[in-house]
Amino acid sequence: MESKPQNNYVRQMVIICALFFVFGFVTWLNGTLIPFLQIACDLHEKQALFVTFAFYMAYFFLAIPSSAILKKTGFKNGMALGLFVMALGSLIFIPAAQQRAFGLFLTGLFVQGAGLALLQTASNPYAAIIGPNESAAQRISIMGICNKIAGAISPLVLSAIVLNNATAIEEKIKVAAGEAQRTALLDELASKVIMPYIVMAVILIILAFLIKQSSLPEIDTDGAEAADGTEAAPKSSVFGHPHLLLGVICLFLYVGVEVMAGDVIGNYGRAMGMSLDTTKYFTTFTLVSMLVGYVIGIFTIPRFISQQTSLRVAAILGMLFTAGAFLTEGYTAVTFIALLGLANAPMWPAIFPLAINKLGKFTKIGSAMLVMGIAGGAIMPQIYAELKSTFGMANNTAFLVTMLPCYLYILYYSIAGYKVGLKK
Repeated sequence: MESKPQNNYVRQMVIICALFFVFGFVTWLNGTLIPFLQIACDLHEKQALFVTFAFYMAYFFLAIPSSAILKKTGFKNGMALGLFVMALGSLIFIPAAQQRAFGLFLTGLFVQGAGLALLQTASNPYAAIIGPNESAAQRISIMGICNKIAGAISPLVLSAIVLNNATAIEEKIKVAAGEAQRTALLDELASKVIMPYIVMAVILIILAFLIKQSSLPEIDTDGAEAADGTEAAPKSSVFGHPHLLLGVICLFLYVGVEVMAGDVIGNYGRAMGMSLDTTKYFTTFTLVSMLVGYVIGIFTIPRFISQQTSLRVAAILGMLFTAGAFLTEGYTAVTFIALLGLANAPMWPAIFPLAINKLGKFTKIGSAMLVMGIAGGAIMPQIYAELKSTFGMANNTAFLVTMLPCYLYILYYSIAGYKVGLKK
């Protein structure tokens, strides 16, 4: 009698894991795109970091509309639509590369982010709700492993294609005899990104079709039941849940530090004089570190420590590793930044279920608001770049000033913020 529900649960988990793999693969390509577009489109660092800005701001603008779309389409059809939108974003890279137009690249990234916003809004509450709330962090950790395995692979794949012999290419461009030769070299470099994004678009369209045809069931989040099965507090508005609002801020700051550790680590190394042939692998180091953190989370949460405790420990580690990067140089500093992946790993799995706990009928809109918080990945790299370019801060000082306040707030949420407004 119990085998069928168990099989359904496993099937649901496999589908959601596959989607999280897609999230990771697409999202963590940005670490490679930043240096690639900086060369191909002839940009300075502050301009190149608009890669993360365009991608992550899509979550801010599309998360609430995504919630409305999901009400009309349902979760499964919404996921298929999200994959299709991501495919469209990938195809925009073709004319962008042909024209070497940075604005078109940013448009493609924004469209991809829009599709991901829809996917994230649908899939995260799925992972949180399809089982007991006390083990939600464990389930999301499993999703995180799929995400970070893909994230560790994707920069290696793309950099092997578009940044092969990157240092030599940079030198050729610098010593090009005339503007025509320089333009030809840049056009040749930009064209390398076309085929990978065509392949990605095809795969995304196939996945959209498979999700559409899958047996993935709908889940009901519009009733009065809370995520943990207890009666939700009778609130007339989602804004009557302060633990959610504080959680949105927390997730905003978390994604900011995650992107700084994953996508900006290469720029950090470049600022210390390291070659692009070396720094193009740094994003993978951070993702591997996060992967280790997710594995630890699966075996320890909630068996040995609670979601709140894991978040608290993670915030403290984040502060320590940030200080380590500030106080050291060279590969030691880079190692500390990569270790931030280990500190960041338990954060999303803990913040999301804590923030949507006992939202009842507001679960969808609450999830959408949390997904809006992913815009932190757009803002934090810009703050870092601004501190360096406008205020003239040293590389390590700008990193410290950007990161440390974020971890301090995350620590506050893990201690007190998650229970503000909840009945005991």
